[in-house]
Amino acid sequence: MPTYVWNYLTEYQQERADILDAVETVFESGQLVLGNSVASFEAEFAGYHGVPHCVGVDNGTNAIVLGLQALGIGPGDEVITVSNTAAPTVVAIDAVGATPVFVDVRAEDYLMDTTRIEAAITSRTRCLLPVHLYGQCVEMAPLLELAGEHGLRVLEDCAQAHGARHHGRLAGTMGDAAAFSFYPTKVLGAYGDGGATISSDPRVEANLRRLRYYGMEERYYVVDTPGHNSRLDEVQAEILRRKLRRLDAYIEGRRAVARRYQEGLGDISDLVLPSLAAGNDHVYYVYVARHPERDRIIEALKAYDIHLNVSYRWPVHTMTGFAHLGYEKGALPVTERLADEIFSLPMYPSLPAETQDKVISAVRSVLDV
Repeated sequence: MPTYVWNYLTEYQQERADILDAVETVFESGQLVLGNSVASFEAEFAGYHGVPHCVGVDNGTNAIVLGLQALGIGPGDEVITVSNTAAPTVVAIDAVGATPVFVDVRAEDYLMDTTRIEAAITSRTRCLLPVHLYGQCVEMAPLLELAGEHGLRVLEDCAQAHGARHHGRLAGTMGDAAAFSFYPTKVLGAYGDGGATISSDPRVEANLRRLRYYGMEERYYVVDTPGHNSRLDEVQAEILRRKLRRLDAYIEGRRAVARRYQEGLGDISDLVLPSLAAGNDHVYYVYVARHPERDRIIEALKAYDIHLNVSYRWPVHTMTGFAHLGYEKGALPVTERLADEIFSLPMYPSLPAETQDKVISAVRSVLDV
């Protein structure tokens, strides 16, 4: 059987009865849009994070879009973030009319290099958008200090960091608001699209609820400020409610897979395995390795029926769609170097041990170890 970076079928078989019961619960409720399942999931997801407010939306990209708008970010503003991220992070900034400004990442853990933020701040900077990448958090203390000094808002991109902790604090609880994706591959994944934005600020929450429902204070009433049709689906919300109860178990499963990779591949000198940043608890959304012969390794592993991904092969600032930002080749040297060397090994909590052993054995064979 082919081995891919992610596969949900084993987990589905294990949880099938609960998932199908979630669907039946919604269909029998008589409420198919913004009903009890969405409201309950919002309360439970907020409770998990110890914050008062959560607003469910239709996907992770719109969780960022609405988060930015709820914080007052719009045309003419600059948002500082990274280019080593999934394109939706930057697409969301563009969608609100703001301009993304990139800083480089750290070579050791691929996270935003917070020492470069201050030099990127201008009179137009309004927001810092750290991306908690691959399952662990950006170094937040210096970032929050700069935000305070310059009067900037902070929106955390937590699409890849459900349940991750930084010096004991959960990802998403350190800034003004935080955006989450529940795309099926995520640490907490739905069976389709979904997202949410959380905050401790009641004004942000009020803005989010208005923005996700056309800009209306009440259903089909009056639009004061145009918003979006961006509602979390009832079925996905009910599934997420069930899966939220298992989130900590999913995380432990991912950590077990990471330990097995470390034990099986940690002695290979040219293969760089994930590094844990100081103060972080990693949830290993993606298990990103690094090697100067990345492309050869990926191609060679296909002979073993192992098919790997690269997260991310093309930094956002090099994409045609963002050429207007004016970043030249070499502008973000660490980001660009990583794009040539990083690749992802299979990572999900239901990954069978024998499949992981197959991957370890094949990688060692390809590298002649």
